Amino acid sequence: MKLGLAGDTMLGRDVAQALASNPPTAVFSPQVVEAALEADLFVLNLECCISERGAPWPNPYKPFFFRAPPVAVEVLALLGVDCVTLGNNHALDFGADALLDTLEHLRAAGIAAVGAGADLVQARAPAVVEHDGFRLGVIGVTDHPQEYAATADRPGVAYADLDHGLPDWLREALLTVEADALLVSPHWGPNMVAEPLQRIRRAAAALLGSGATLVAGHSAHVFHGVEREVIYDLGDFVDDYATDPILRNDLGLLFLVTLEKQGPVRLEALPLKLDYCHTRVADGEDAAWVRRRFQEACARLGTDVRHERDRLVVT
Repeated sequence: MKLGLAGDTMLGRDVAQALASNPPTAVFSPQVVEAALEADLFVLNLECCISERGAPWPNPYKPFFFRAPPVAVEVLALLGVDCVTLGNNHALDFGADALLDTLEHLRAAGIAAVGAGADLVQARAPAVVEHDGFRLGVIGVTDHPQEYAATADRPGVAYADLDHGLPDWLREALLTVEADALLVSPHWGPNMVAEPLQRIRRAAAALLGSGATLVAGHSAHVFHGVEREVIYDLGDFVDDYATDPILRNDLGLLFLVTLEKQGPVRLEALPLKLDYCHTRVADGEDAAWVRRRFQEACARLGTDVRHERDRLVVT
């Protein structure tokens, strides 16, 4: 089974404005869509709510609020997305009503959601998506912000303080989900760091030791290297953010992982160029930069990467 993975997918703010005057097909180039559709199952981090309701979360220190219009679901459908994680620091940007709208829009489109929900039980619940008899369990979790955490009677995210080990509820979910393979997709660590912090590496090891088949994280806005069954950060997939000239958050990767019941056996990564509110396949010097950085990031983790045509490959 081939699993597609993409990182922070921000369809709000200026991307939302672009969607107001352009069709959903304008967000990703046909080549990116074609690559995404190679996947039998596709999971990404949806870093916004989808709603026309709500008001910005009342935090004077929060600088960014992301809300996409309902048509954003058509962008996800175009890519063949099967499941999104909402366990991140933007799911409640416009409050509980907007989060509930998001869940309803996704449900109506046949897209599963993990990492957030109408209450604590739903926020923590895994999803199981299936292709040709292969069942993939997906768990979403975030280590920030704590104030977005769901409670027994309040919508929110599946929060876990991963710095102090895995909470009991997460260990139990890892042990009890019935699937052929289990993906955990954590939103963890700080923005704009070039490599995973040691605490992130410890948390990843704990997830694998507790039953995860594959761990694919996000939050840094730049991709990190791969170590065994861990993609520490998927990077960004689409956004309207300012570009860091050193870390180059305008360059990313779309991951395609061949997954068997015993675990991942092959990873392909397609270099991407994130133009303003539009993502295409990287070429020229941009593609060379992505190749060089990914190979170096993986080498620091003891992982070899080879270049095959337009893909970076790990086996």
